[in-house]
Parts: sequence; C-alpha cells; structure tokens
Amino acid sequence: MTTGTLITVAPTGAESAKAEVPALPVTLDELLLTAKECEALGAAVIHVHIRDDAARPTLDPARLAETVAALRESTDLIVQLSSGGAVTDPEASRLAVLDARPDMASCTMGTVNFGDDVFLNRWEFIVDLHSRMQDRGIVPEYEIFDLGHLSALQRLLGKYGLPSGGHVHVDFVMGVPGGMPGTTETLVAAHRMLRDLPEGTTFSATGIGRSTIPVMLASLSTGGHLRVGMEDTVTYAKGRPVESNMQLVARAVGFAQLAQRPPLTTTEARELLGV
Repeated sequence: MTTGTLITVAPTGAESAKAEVPALPVTLDELLLTAKECEALGAAVIHVHIRDDAARPTLDPARLAETVAALRESTDLIVQLSSGGAVTDPEASRLAVLDARPDMASCTMGTVNFGDDVFLNRWEFIVDLHSRMQDRGIVPEYEIFDLGHLSALQRLLGKYGLPSGGHVHVDFVMGVPGGMPGTTETLVAAHRMLRDLPEGTTFSATGIGRSTIPVMLASLSTGGHLRVGMEDTVTYAKGRPVESNMQLVARAVGFAQLAQRPPLTTTEARELLGV
C-alpha cells in the first residue's frame, strides 16, 4: 500500500453557477487564494477550470496561460489543466489547452452520459490528446468515468506508448449521473482492473455529490489517492453548503491521517507522478 496520500483539489469546475454557489472561486484572485490555502493544508495538485468575466466556463488561451503562470509564481502546486472544459467545448479548443504548458492535463478515456448532456470523447481525439502531451512533456491524468474506460486506456498505452514521465496515473470519477456509481463495490471492481495496466499504476478517486465520503474512504482503504473540491460537491453535509475548498481539503487530510497515510508534499507528488 502506498504510504502517503496524493491530495488533488478541484476548486471550480464548469458546472456550478457563481450566482447559485457564491463561495465558488471564479476570478484569478479567488483561485490563487484558494490554491494557497489548500496547499498549506496538504493539497499537492490543483485541477483547474477557469471562468470569464461573467463567471462562465471558458477555455480562452490567454486566460489559461495567465492562470498557469500565476499559480506557478504563487504556489508550488502541480498545475493540472482540464482538457474537458465544459461539455459544449469543441475539440480544437480542448486540445489548445496544452498550449498553456501546464505540468499535467486531464485525458478522459471515453464518452459518457453526463446528466442530461453527453461528454463526447472520440477515440481519435483521445489519441491526439495523449500524443500531444507526450510530445510536450505534459503528464496526463487519465479520467475514468466508467469501467470500460480502463479497457480503452489499456488499448491506448499498448498502441501509443507510456505517457510523458513514464508513470500512469488515473482518476476514477464516480457518481456522475450516467457514469459509474460512487460506491465501494464499484471502486473495488475498478481497482481490480488496474492489474491490466502497467505495473506501478496509481489512482485517485473522486466522489461526486453525496458519494464524496464513501469514495474517499474506499480509496484510502485500497491504497488510492483523493481528489476533492467544489467542482465535485458543493454540499459539505446534508443541508450544509460548502463554505470553501479549504473545508473539503481539510476533511480529506484528516481522513488520510486517520488512515496513517499523511498527505504527500508537492516534491513527493512530483516524484510519484513523474512530473
């Protein structure tokens, strides 16, 4: 079992509206403050979506580059950009995310129903994204929304080679309506499928909404890592809205310490992930 816990914070996402979730960090200043606070608590990676001046999701290249530079200047966090964006973003804009030169970027391994929408990830797009990250030295986090996505990842690595840095790291995104459920049984099944991937493959797990706590506990107990944040849940407990990303990171840190798997430092995280 891995001795420490990699904690990723996903502070914003593309789904929640600022008007409905006032605590959501949508400006660069808000994002930087959240990043500093969460790093101080034990987060090592920040998974970044950005918003425009009207707080709407955007993949604007200049804003992305400014955000990456500001996070690097203000923190030692590993900067991971979302290549998923919003479900309506075109493929060309999602590929252009890599031009901002993040340390990492997400690479979703297949199409999935996403609530009332469809999150489209064609095979050709996945191959293009994976190959571009190899060429640019950007480390992918392979996002797994359903068990079949792990088979797609096995196929991808077999045909097109290991990612930059040589280490394979996946994130199980669990509890999205249309994807795999956020249950212990599902996480155990996904964990078993990792044996078909390269030796040493690591995983984080993300529980959406009410599945947050069950997924955290199941991931820790199976040697996995944690992703938390207001992208994934805006409710801390029943009837209690999240006040800040710090709350969610602090809870994850507490669970990791109870499991005797304290948070990895940013230096340890870079070594683990091959950044």
